[in-house]
Amino acid sequence: LNEFLLLAFADTRELQLLHFSLFLGIYLAALLGNGLIITAIVCDHRLHTPMYFFLLNLSLLDLGTLSATVPKSMANSLWDTRAISYSGCAVQVFLFAFLLGGEYSLLTVMAYDRYVAICKPLHYGTLMGHSACVRMAAAVWASGFLHALLHTANIFSIPLCQGNTVDQFFCEIPQILKLSCSDSYLREIGLLVVSVCLSFVCFIFIVLSYVQIFTAVLRMPSEQGRNKAFSTCLPHLAVVSLFVSTDLSAYLKPPSLSSPALDVVVAVLYSVVPPTLNPVIYSMRNKELKDAVRK
Repeated sequence: LNEFLLLAFADTRELQLLHFSLFLGIYLAALLGNGLIITAIVCDHRLHTPMYFFLLNLSLLDLGTLSATVPKSMANSLWDTRAISYSGCAVQVFLFAFLLGGEYSLLTVMAYDRYVAICKPLHYGTLMGHSACVRMAAAVWASGFLHALLHTANIFSIPLCQGNTVDQFFCEIPQILKLSCSDSYLREIGLLVVSVCLSFVCFIFIVLSYVQIFTAVLRMPSEQGRNKAFSTCLPHLAVVSLFVSTDLSAYLKPPSLSSPALDVVVAVLYSVVPPTLNPVIYSMRNKELKDAVRK
């Protein structure tokens, strides 16, 4: 195969231009929101803390996730084509798996940061020092890289003989697997199951962290202290809920409900919506971040 054919959002020129305009608006909004957060954290020394350091990494991952899929879909609609080269598809699979895997790891690290800040405040400086945060961030990016390398190397070693039409607006692993023509695709299924299990472990860790966090917060005698704790935890919890719920809807929906139109809607929900909404969620109740952005 020299190229793949991605799913077209529309057949008529008017609808293609509408799709291009909608995706352009979403992409620019995400670029602005995440860009402002990155700039504010880098430029404002008051935000040079572990929580905002990890938030900066989250914004970088969100920008990368959108940039891996949305621009190519926009270009195809604008130029009235469906083609993506074989190497371009491999790069898209690698980047998307890299950034998605890294985001799961990062959300787990951010939950640990909030747990230490609220449940072990006297040890926060020791457990979340500069070198510890750098090592955690490096582990996040390394885990995403390993996750992507395994999936990309495996899926593009599988013989594909069911045509070259991918029923999605980007090169999504489950859709590429449908083009395989041998039992070797079972290796990739096994890898996907391992990835889901690891994601579930991360999710359980986050849930247990927040059980202890809320237990500690509710014991605080000061209402001001409780409000401050909730204002730093609730945005992260909202981002985790959005991320996990959209991913579950994509990968655990019954096969009987699968259809090209529904698959596209679900793919947009888990690949486009979270990176766009994350800056809004984090800035809504965060006075320090809003003040830094205004500056």
